[in-house]
Amino acid sequence: MRLHKRFLLAAGFCLMAAGAAPAASSEADFKAALAAAEAAEKDAGALKNRWTVTEQALAAARTAAAAGDFDTAVAQARQAEALARASVVQAKEQAEAWRTAVIR
Repeated sequence: MRLHKRFLLAAGFCLMAAGAAPAASSEADFKAALAAAEAAEKDAGALKNRWTVTEQALAAARTAAAAGDFDTAVAQARQAEALARASVVQAKEQAEAWRTAVIR
């Protein structure tokens, strides 16, 4: 139970940080945010814990960037990064949590 609370707290902080995007984002801002999100998603993939909502946020970011809406693209990329980082935290916690469920 304690691990679950820590996961929720970490996910909440990641999502709050993702929402703090400055206005008037540029293509360079988008590329940096997308690179960070893709790196976090790669880490989640290495742990075999990719979330579908992360993929959706990445797709939305790319679509917004293609339309020239870099504010939305950066916000979506940061959201995707936060989700990917939360999935990494979840994977690491679940890797240890099973030990408490095993009857000894």
